[in-house]
Amino acid sequence: MKIWIFLPAYNEEESLVNLLPKFKEFFSQERQIDYSILIVDDGSSDGSVKVAEAAGSDMPIKVIKHSMNRGLGETERSGFEYIAENAGEEDIVIRLDCDDTHEPQYIASMLDKLEEGYDVVNTSRFQPGGYQMGVNSYRSFISRSANVFMKILFGLTGMKDYSCGFRAYRVKKIKDAVKVFGNNFLQMRGFGFTSTLEIIIKLNLLGCRFAEVPFGLRYDQKVTESKMVSGTTMLGYIVMSALYHLPCSGWRTYKKLLSGLGDKSVDEIAKEYLKIKSSKSIPSRFGA
Repeated sequence: MKIWIFLPAYNEEESLVNLLPKFKEFFSQERQIDYSILIVDDGSSDGSVKVAEAAGSDMPIKVIKHSMNRGLGETERSGFEYIAENAGEEDIVIRLDCDDTHEPQYIASMLDKLEEGYDVVNTSRFQPGGYQMGVNSYRSFISRSANVFMKILFGLTGMKDYSCGFRAYRVKKIKDAVKVFGNNFLQMRGFGFTSTLEIIIKLNLLGCRFAEVPFGLRYDQKVTESKMVSGTTMLGYIVMSALYHLPCSGWRTYKKLLSGLGDKSVDEIAKEYLKIKSSKSIPSRFGA
């Protein structure tokens, strides 16, 4: 088994200097497991790529570069597609933010939880023992309100913190999702940080089991500007909820078919899904 650390990066030169050595320490002292770090640089204009490539002289780092800034959705798609193509089915991918607000120490409890049989393990500020530092009261209120909104609309079992991108996934499930959904695995790419939610919605449709571990969000360690455009992301959440709940053709109408991977092969499921999706109208296909 190999651990893939996936870091989407955009103008995170200062953060990478602080963050990357923490992985070297973690995997040499706390968990001696084979690992590789994948950094997908989204057209940074600072020295993010230089820092990453320099660190690669004594760490297993692969850098993928976008020639221009495309947004988090496209960056996540590039990373997950690369991992789906290059990682083994027994591998684990752990996706973290690149701004040094997610501490690698929590990887240990995430791996322990995966060993219990879960497919996706999320970190949560809202589980007992979780916390956040450096987040002002307004941002905290917006975050909690958004999570309540998403809980009501999507109601994933085992999840409380829908907006945190610090997660561990079984690569087998990422491979299944890419094969079944194809280009629509992350189709909300133009809506800010919405892709962080979309990926777990799509994996839920495939019948994945979710769990959470508490963690501390260290926003007080953030030295770079936030890349999140709140208005665009909130609009994305609203659009996604509409697509999910569309009568007859919404995403949730496929759950019975897609969650049947235990009885059928992923190739059979993908063919059935494509056949049904292709028979629908153009607006419905967008929501398929």
